[in-house]
Order: sequence, then C-alpha cells, then structure tokens
Amino acid sequence: MGWPRPMYQHHRLNSSRLVLLLQQWAQAHSGPVRPDVAEQLSQWLSTVDAVKLSRALHALEASQIPSASVGLGAGAVDVRALQASLQTARADLTDLVTAKAAPTKPMRERADNTPVDAPDPEAGADFAAHAARYLALQKQMDTRLANLRAQVRQSLSVGPEGLRRLAMLDAVMEQMLGVREQRLWASLPGHLERRMTHLRGAHQQQLAAAGRDDEPQRWALPGGWLFAFEQDLRALLLAELQVRLEPLAGLLEAAQSHEHHPSTPHRPPKTNMSPEQVTGMIE
Repeated sequence: MGWPRPMYQHHRLNSSRLVLLLQQWAQAHSGPVRPDVAEQLSQWLSTVDAVKLSRALHALEASQIPSASVGLGAGAVDVRALQASLQTARADLTDLVTAKAAPTKPMRERADNTPVDAPDPEAGADFAAHAARYLALQKQMDTRLANLRAQVRQSLSVGPEGLRRLAMLDAVMEQMLGVREQRLWASLPGHLERRMTHLRGAHQQQLAAAGRDDEPQRWALPGGWLFAFEQDLRALLLAELQVRLEPLAGLLEAAQSHEHHPSTPHRPPKTNMSPEQVTGMIE
C-alpha cells in the first residue's frame, strides 16, 4: 500500500491552486521582492519537528496497536460512507464559498445619522466587510472539516491494524502541523487586502490615463474592479478549501487501498534517516 497523501502534503501544497494564485498576485502587484510563496508555505516542519516526526514513525513501527474492541476482531470500515461524507462536505462548502455575497452596506451610519436602508456602491470598497466575511467562512470550513476528520479517524481506529496505525499517525501529523496551518489561514486575508488595493489602484490609473470621472455604481458590475475582486475572493476561498481537504482525501485514499488489498501490510515506512535528512524531505 502506498503511503497516504498527508505524508506528501508539502509537495502538493507547493503545486496547489493556492500557491499558484498567491504567486500570480504577488507578480501582478510588483511590490517589494518577497521570498517565493511556495518556499514560504513549504516550511512546515523545523528540524525539531522533524526529529519528533521521525521518533513518532519509529514508535508506531515498533508498537503493538491494541484492538479497539477487546476480545473481538477488527471491525469493518465503511469506506464508501466516509467517502460520501467527504463529497457532501466538499459540495456544501463549495456552495458556501461561491454563493453570491449580499450587497455591502456601510459599516457606519451616514453623517446625518439616518439609517442605512439601501446598499451603498462605495461601501463595497471597505475591506473590513470582506475581511469579516472571509473569516466567517474560514471558521465554517474549519469546524466542518475538523469534525469530519475526527469522524474518519474514529472509523479507522476500529478497523484493521494498518488503519488503526494510520489514524494514530494522522493524529500526530495534525498536532504537529496544526499551528502552522492556522498561521497560513490567518495570513490569507492580508493577501486579499493587498489584492483589493492593487485592483483599485489599477482602476484609478486607468481613469486618470483616460481622463474619465469615476462611476462607483459600476464598480461591482462585470468589468468593474470590485467585480474582479469578488471573483478573486472566491478563487482564494476555493483554493484554501482544496488544501484543507487534502488530509481527509489522503486518509480515505489509504483506507480504500487497504480495502482493496487487505493482505498488504500497512505500517509506517522504515527509516534510518537522520533528522536533517527527514527535514530535507519535508521542507
């Protein structure tokens, strides 16, 4: 059985839609030279973390994994049901992040203190509203997928020995990478804000070059800079969702492979590598 996808998540991350999108934005913004986006995001594990991972692999390799039900054989894992749950979560979250946003209203009342009853075309240019929306969607993704990952791991933990080992390894990887993943997600609104600044600046330059007055009511229409920003916001959310789904997809890929080849031993790969060698594989 091939080792599950989470072990190679850093390689997939480097070529993912998320990294490609952020690299395209960085190039378009022509700002100060920054380290390569893929290089930044690939620094998942430090040397200390690599040592911990190496030890965890050796511990899993040497350990005797007890059966979840004492006196009973390993239970069957309903891989199809778990895959269906993943597909449902993917579809629900995709619909959620691609849903059309409600027209943005000003964050504050007008100067004369009259209530705001209608959308203000210029309110959409306030990044605060978009940031709040992005963070709320991130929270929903995080809650839904964390619960599903725990459910999948629980299901694997009552299966054959190979899948129980996989569940234990995934728990180690989640604990080890969780902080860095959260830092990555927290950094994305900052990229989005820079994208908004760039698009609005380009729009203003075009107006100045053409000698035209601005028309805020057209910003959110097709061809407008705010319309383009909304497309970019959705693209970033979809790219983030793709990366968030990787560990779950890897777990189920391994479970399915075990189901098709149950006689194939599923154990953590043996390694006599030094911490430096392990770090080189991960970074």
